[in-house]
Amino acid sequence: MEYRELLDFLAIAEKLKCNTRHSWTSSGRHESVAEHSWRLALMAYLLKDEFPGTDISKVIVMGLFHDMGEAVTGDIPAFEKTQSDVATEDDAVEGLLSKLPAGQREELQTLFAEMKALETEEAKLYKALDKLEAVIQHNEADVSTWLPLEYELQMTYGTEECAFSDYIKGLRDTVREDSRIKAEREKPDRN
Repeated sequence: MEYRELLDFLAIAEKLKCNTRHSWTSSGRHESVAEHSWRLALMAYLLKDEFPGTDISKVIVMGLFHDMGEAVTGDIPAFEKTQSDVATEDDAVEGLLSKLPAGQREELQTLFAEMKALETEEAKLYKALDKLEAVIQHNEADVSTWLPLEYELQMTYGTEECAFSDYIKGLRDTVREDSRIKAEREKPDRN
């Protein structure tokens, strides 16, 4: 990769540090898209022994790249995202990948197609961890940052994506229990 190509791509990717998500951190600030992607990749690595037949390196790369389009579009919470938003983000990804050398571009285009199809063990694991990371982050944030719809969403988000694996379903149940306890203990009085 040419020096300038690398630096130009990194300059675009840097926007993932600047673009914030709907989620809040435990310190009381909005989480960046980059922070979400980093922890998703970390989760994948930490679960490698639970999925010995899965290419965890590929899941890590999926985690690092899955929200790359948000460097251009910004984040739209899942409960607000439309098909038009998805198409815009897909176009942004294609535009970003077009800036890469042919080998990397083709590799990442194939990876994005795999993530979208959700047919491989790697794609299913990445998608489940993507959902779980968001729920975990909400559990770590102050409950005052939760929207009213999130009390229910914490208990349902990612159910379908986690269904492929008994281990992941168990993790989701544990995260869900943390959500239930947090909501009961810390829910602000709405009267």
